[in-house]
Amino acid sequence: MTDWKIEKQKFLSMKLEEKRKEYRTKKYYTVDDVPTWKDYVISKRKSNKLLPAIPLLESNKIESSLNSKLADKVSFFTGDITTLEIDVIVNAANKALRGGGGVDGAIHRAAGYNLLQSECQTLNGCPEGEAKITGGYKLPAKYVIHTVGPQGEKPGLLQLCYRNSVQIMLDHKYRTIAFPCISTGIYGYPLEPAAHVAVMEVRKQLEKYHEDIDRVIFCLFGEIDEQIYIGILQSYFPVL
Repeated sequence: MTDWKIEKQKFLSMKLEEKRKEYRTKKYYTVDDVPTWKDYVISKRKSNKLLPAIPLLESNKIESSLNSKLADKVSFFTGDITTLEIDVIVNAANKALRGGGGVDGAIHRAAGYNLLQSECQTLNGCPEGEAKITGGYKLPAKYVIHTVGPQGEKPGLLQLCYRNSVQIMLDHKYRTIAFPCISTGIYGYPLEPAAHVAVMEVRKQLEKYHEDIDRVIFCLFGEIDEQIYIGILQSYFPVL
């Protein structure tokens, strides 16, 4: 076995308390540390601090009978995706699967750059819209799904990034996953249109597979991201 295979198996077989000593971060968050969308909305309504909703796009339709159930299946988290101790985090990767800047570079560094890069090099790259999985190594997350978003506003390809990532998670029977805001950085996809695509595609997948998924977390960068996602989530995952 090559070194990355040995290291991958080592980290996957570690007891949790042992692995936590290997994290590059001192602060990590389990899924129980991240409020569900339903809990967030209820708490903000009590204090009358819930931001205005952003309406669904006219082309997007949801199955309203599932609203109550699905609002417990999603969350948003404003912070560093590499601190989430869950089954899978998604990396906004480049086609060569070589650690770059932004989220991509942060994930590689936190995992152990040489380890993650060694496994990525065996995957022969990744086309736009597709996704591939590796170990998480020193990350709190067990696995990383690498997906390549489109450059510019191409909703069909962005949709595929979310759909294919969820499908890989389901194929491996993992139950928790976190997404960054794919393509919204240097790839130039405007944040609000990208959020509509992301949230709608996650909604579609949850409508089909909610029994097999415990939580989908949208990992955000800052206040502007928060405002947009809080507005959009209210329309796509209504809490009565």
